[in-house]
Amino acid sequence: MGADTTVIIDLGLDRGEPESYARPGRRTTSPWFGPALLAVLLLFSVTGSAPPPGPPLSALLRLPIGPGDPFTTSGDRLLVQTAGELSAYDLESGAREWRVDQEIPVYRLRTGGGVLLLRPWSPGRSEPGTTALSVSNGGLRWHNGRNVIAFPGSGLMVAVDGVRSVYGSGRRVERSVEVLDPPTGFTRWRLWVPSTAVLLGIPAHGDSPARMMLVGADLTAQLYDVGTGALLAQRKLPSANYDPDNPVVAGGLVLIRHPGPSGVEMSALDPETLRPLWTKPAGSLREIRACGRLACVMGLDGVRMIDPATGDELWHRPGWRRVEETGGHLVAYADGPDSPAGIVHPRTGEVQVDLTGWRPVSGVTADGSLLVVRGIAPGPRTMIAVASPGAARPRLLAELPTGTGECQTVPDRLICRSMYGELNVWAYRSGS
Repeated sequence: MGADTTVIIDLGLDRGEPESYARPGRRTTSPWFGPALLAVLLLFSVTGSAPPPGPPLSALLRLPIGPGDPFTTSGDRLLVQTAGELSAYDLESGAREWRVDQEIPVYRLRTGGGVLLLRPWSPGRSEPGTTALSVSNGGLRWHNGRNVIAFPGSGLMVAVDGVRSVYGSGRRVERSVEVLDPPTGFTRWRLWVPSTAVLLGIPAHGDSPARMMLVGADLTAQLYDVGTGALLAQRKLPSANYDPDNPVVAGGLVLIRHPGPSGVEMSALDPETLRPLWTKPAGSLREIRACGRLACVMGLDGVRMIDPATGDELWHRPGWRRVEETGGHLVAYADGPDSPAGIVHPRTGEVQVDLTGWRPVSGVTADGSLLVVRGIAPGPRTMIAVASPGAARPRLLAELPTGTGECQTVPDRLICRSMYGELNVWAYRSGS
């Protein structure tokens, strides 16, 4: 024969399948294949139902606003003056709730007792008076021909004739003081001031109701019941330069700074009886400021924290210029108003968060953190971050649009002016 030939015989399946096809002797898949497949399916079912987190900032409102137009917040409302009108917006949805025409613009919006207080700026000696609008619907509530002042936390609203001085026309008053009912504007009671006096609202503290205190030109301090006008106590105070920053209320007590036998001293008075509680030397004291339940004392030798109940010094930082409360936190400043050192623990003075290079945003947040901003070169870029005790440095949140300027915050909302004549409102997430 010639070349080798390969012969293939196909028997087909007529003779039957091998038994191993029907009953394999071992597993044809790995033993872990089933559980692994189940785990993957469960993972996709869980993660597939949860939407991915949104951006840290999302635009809610953009309004035109002039460089001199004010805005403020009251609860969950944004109140804005712009283009000859006043408007209120719901900060939850961004919807406009009401709008009213405004003939004479104001330089500041103030709220208290459920009303919006409007007092036009007057360059002359004439008093323009104060108009009150309802915060809820913009309706006219009342008008008073004098300057009306509301004291936060005390429920006190008074109509006064302010004494214009280097301190402005705030709490130094003359002639008479009228205590008003905020919803109606009616005068509850009236008090005559023989010369001039410094007016101080004392908020309710514990079981003690709110009170009003007047320090007259003769150094007599008088304490009145806000509701009835009854005189509760009076006392002669040490000779001092009493002004809108002296006295102050801190930790529920009235604190005054005054000269003493060996220099400047600080004293505490009982807010119910005006009884002196303690007097201590104050060194180079220039300013006393309420810092929560404690008192911040600032002078040429730095910043001290004082317990108002005893006058004891809790800590002293010579290198700091001042401290102030912002967003529920105590912020220390070493060099100037734009150079904060950090968030400080009120009772120890320990720096909890380093804020070097950042500026605090006024207002409060939902989770108790503090929003801070800083400019980034080159170009007018502004970054916003979240500072919280427990983290050594702020955590970056987002970059704000070019030209963003003055900002303030309310829970879950950030409100900022723009150099392009806009007021922007963003919803934000401060959580990690």
